[in-house]
Amino acid sequence: MKALVTGGGGFLGTRIVQMLHARGDDVCALGRNRYPHHEAAGIATVQADLCDAGAILRACEGMDAVFHVAAMPGIWGPRDMFWEINSGGTANVLAACRSCKVPKLVFTSSPSVVFGNGSLCGVDESEPYPETHLADYPKTKAVAERMVLRANAPALATVALRPHLIWGPGDPHLIPRVIERAKRRKLRQVGDGENLVDITYIDNAAEAHILAADALAPGAACAGKAYFISQGEPVTLWAWINELLAAMEVPVVCRRVSYRSADRMGGMFERLYRLLRSRSEPPMTRFLASQLAKSHYFSIEAARRDLGYEPRVSTEEGVRRLLVSLRGE
Repeated sequence: MKALVTGGGGFLGTRIVQMLHARGDDVCALGRNRYPHHEAAGIATVQADLCDAGAILRACEGMDAVFHVAAMPGIWGPRDMFWEINSGGTANVLAACRSCKVPKLVFTSSPSVVFGNGSLCGVDESEPYPETHLADYPKTKAVAERMVLRANAPALATVALRPHLIWGPGDPHLIPRVIERAKRRKLRQVGDGENLVDITYIDNAAEAHILAADALAPGAACAGKAYFISQGEPVTLWAWINELLAAMEVPVVCRRVSYRSADRMGGMFERLYRLLRSRSEPPMTRFLASQLAKSHYFSIEAARRDLGYEPRVSTEEGVRRLLVSLRGE
């Protein structure tokens, strides 16, 4: 398979590229920067911006599959950038796939596309999009996901994956950020601490994408559908975080704030930062408060059935590998 991976230098994109390369596929990593780690491994790279339709068109020529992983993530940032990259960039990828007759597209979505502000407990893919989203990231990802699923056709089979809270060795964001805030004693538990949350080990998330590409074809069971991806067993969020912190000999989280207070503070900070046109991230937002206090875990039975997905790396083994990486062992 000759495949293009957008966001091929990011955390998930890199692992997809590495796994495709390891099994002998002809893979190319696309991103805004150079990726010496791929080049050193003999992996092709292309520098391009998702917003450059012409560059994306050229990159898609001759491809058998496109993995559209690139996105602008985050709980805060310039609204126009979320729309230009997540929505506009996806439109460019779809147009390029059609023009270049790429037969299949695997899109990296997010479970946050169905998250409003209430708990989601074991829901499946029939869960509807909420009427309103609390942040621009899930809103624009939901728009992009709908575009991808609507584009499914005999000439271009599409599928969307929703991996939740990806972590593991090499994670540049989630776990390092939690550890750094805990070291500075800036981390507070939001809510009662009993919320259950899905997580996804990096190798499992990457393998799910490859399984989806292999299964995808016009008329396939997965064509035109979205799938939740996770470890298949949620963790009690704050207990899991504290276990990681304790293992790293970092102060555990002891201070707490109620969800109601965090939600109220988040709304206040959002209004203030919008008024000041600040590009820095507020210490709290309504979306973050909900993510930290509410339960959000999902059924992966559809992915098991249609993609043959199983979280082969257990949470326990993933934590062991993560700790080895963080300790530099």
